Amino acid sequence: MRYFYNSWDSAYKSHFGAIARNQSCQFTIRLPEETPLDFSPVLVVFRTGFKERFLPMNVKEHENGYVTYTTDLIPKYSGVHYYYFSYTSNGVRHYIKRGDACHGTLDQGEMFQLTVYSEDYQTPQFLKGGVMYQIFPDRFCSSGKMHDNVPSDRVMREWGELPYYKPDQNGHVWNNDYFGGDLDGIRSKLDYLKDLGVTCIYLNPIFESHENHRYNTANYRKVDPLLGTNEDFRELCKAAKTRGISVILDGVFSHTGADSIYFNKFGRYPTPGAYQSEKSPYYSWYHFWGNKEYESWWGIDTLPNVDENNPSYTKYICGDDGVLDYWLSLGAAGYRLDVADELPDEFLDNLRACVKKFDEEKIVIGEVWEDASNKEAYGVKRRYLLGDQLDSVMNYPFREAIIAYMKGEAATTFRDRIMGILENYPKCTVDVLMNFVSTHDIERAINRFGGQPCDDKSKDWMASNELSPEEYERGKTLLKGAMVLQFFLPGVPSIYYGDEAGLQGWKDPFNRRCYPWGQEDTELIDYTRQLAKIRREHPAFAEGAMEFLVLEDNVVGFARYIPENGSSAVILLNRSGDTTMVSLRDKAFGRYAFSTVISGICDGDAVILPKNSYAVISAVRTNVPNAR
Repeated sequence: MRYFYNSWDSAYKSHFGAIARNQSCQFTIRLPEETPLDFSPVLVVFRTGFKERFLPMNVKEHENGYVTYTTDLIPKYSGVHYYYFSYTSNGVRHYIKRGDACHGTLDQGEMFQLTVYSEDYQTPQFLKGGVMYQIFPDRFCSSGKMHDNVPSDRVMREWGELPYYKPDQNGHVWNNDYFGGDLDGIRSKLDYLKDLGVTCIYLNPIFESHENHRYNTANYRKVDPLLGTNEDFRELCKAAKTRGISVILDGVFSHTGADSIYFNKFGRYPTPGAYQSEKSPYYSWYHFWGNKEYESWWGIDTLPNVDENNPSYTKYICGDDGVLDYWLSLGAAGYRLDVADELPDEFLDNLRACVKKFDEEKIVIGEVWEDASNKEAYGVKRRYLLGDQLDSVMNYPFREAIIAYMKGEAATTFRDRIMGILENYPKCTVDVLMNFVSTHDIERAINRFGGQPCDDKSKDWMASNELSPEEYERGKTLLKGAMVLQFFLPGVPSIYYGDEAGLQGWKDPFNRRCYPWGQEDTELIDYTRQLAKIRREHPAFAEGAMEFLVLEDNVVGFARYIPENGSSAVILLNRSGDTTMVSLRDKAFGRYAFSTVISGICDGDAVILPKNSYAVISAVRTNVPNAR
């Protein structure tokens, strides 16, 4: 197939990926010299809901039987733009559109995307080049301390037991079993986390709540009593800071708990809540109808929805001395926003403004499961990554690409998935993307790799099926390969607590089991520590650009490099069960002058990759074109 354009190649598009508003970008196409043109080709650009713009293209040069045409675009408005090229030949109009991941083909395909973000958009520096560690607070570490004011309806369990999962006779799962993990327990393990290479802790919800997941907030301004006190949180942040570790909180702002000071459906709290009285100061936050029926999150009656744009609610969360300000003042480094798709644009605008007013270096990360640049939710095109809402998102597309590749998907498909996100997201967003392979919402990667698919399995099956020794070793082997990609692709690796120790778990609640202190897979911990060390010691992993170099059946290779000085790290991963060799004399490496083997085996100009292994080599990239 003949290609007329390549959106990844600076010879065709002068700036890879998203561009800033008012930034000039040159577009170039190539047409065969024998193509008769009635008029000059045009670049056609538009935003959803707006008219197309037609930019005439001028002849740049004749070369090797082709004519190149160029034009410059300087976008005046932020937003997701779409573009294609058009020309008329012998009275017939032709189009050049996206035929595959990056190539422009004739009269077929989809439009190309161009994300245009605010020229003022910046993301916090503290996370770049770092390593994140996600903690489900009840299950990480218990200090053993007795805490005051713990509600009597909580069921305390022995550390390491299987979480309750069976519903009662009415089909309700109470989620009221607790294992005693707390903030002081986390503080006691800060040295372990620092030694592992962690620079940022992301805590699942810590606010007072009456289920163990704590996504049903009871009081936004109070640490759950089983976790400790607000002062304990302040001390955790202080102790973490002395070790170069920041702490991010989970912000659950689309709904509260029915059992809360705000709603108070069950009368736990002395002051009437919205469910009890229209005179409650929180009544206007909720939508009631009929006989005390109310809107709830996905129909779950324990999670009444709030109207985020209600002035009283917005002020309570985002106002001066509101909830956001309060926890930032205690030491939080920012927020991960639960179900960002449920939060309206106006609320996200206010939330970001509040956080950045407190400190530009505080971060806002959104839970978005798809490509966040072009996400549509509830009929609204979202504008998460244009500079006035989120700094970053949970990078589910990378996770799915990594899992699929390690399970056998083609290297070219893996490349296309990764490059698609890099092309659509602003570079400053890419540098702080939250790259994970496991979370509290999905099965642990070691289970995904080693065991059977669990989507159609019952909770009883998940409760009774541990990985066999053979399955564990298979899962561990593939997890290690996945972690190489997780740690060295653009963005920030996020370790889900226990993944580094071999902790198993199918879906919720089995992916939220207790950390196996004293029974860790120490070989896997050492492996994780080594990846973090490599990442920390090479500057290209913080904000470096990337390019793919090797796309073989079982070997993928890519480089991270700093465009300004060419400082580079080349990563090679062998996912197969056989030893393979990669020659550094291959033309794919022609721009790289290699120096030091950071990890792996080199024999002259060859890199030896034993089965299921990786190599990282320091290099200098020469003749660097525009970064991608």
